[in-house]
Amino acid sequence: MSLTSSDIARIANLARLALAPAESDRILIQMNDFFEIVEKMRAVDTTGVMPLAHPTAARAEIALRLREDLVSEPNQREANQRIAPAVERGLFLVPKVIE
Repeated sequence: MSLTSSDIARIANLARLALAPAESDRILIQMNDFFEIVEKMRAVDTTGVMPLAHPTAARAEIALRLREDLVSEPNQREANQRIAPAVERGLFLVPKVIE
């Protein structure tokens, strides 16, 4: 997949970016380089290769250092809900956004 200058202009327009011609040319080269790497990665046959949970798991067994799940903040639900405009059964009520 190779992008053109018009593709970059369209993407910039959708992202509401104002690009100078030099910036547009630089981004075109970078994006095409990126897609070239993606195409090379897609060409590799990964049939039967198990996904890794961590990049170094292929070399050694990984023991994650996880902290204990302890409460570190006091429960301030009631104090927060006292100042809320609308609360029902312990939940904040908000206006409907999607119809």
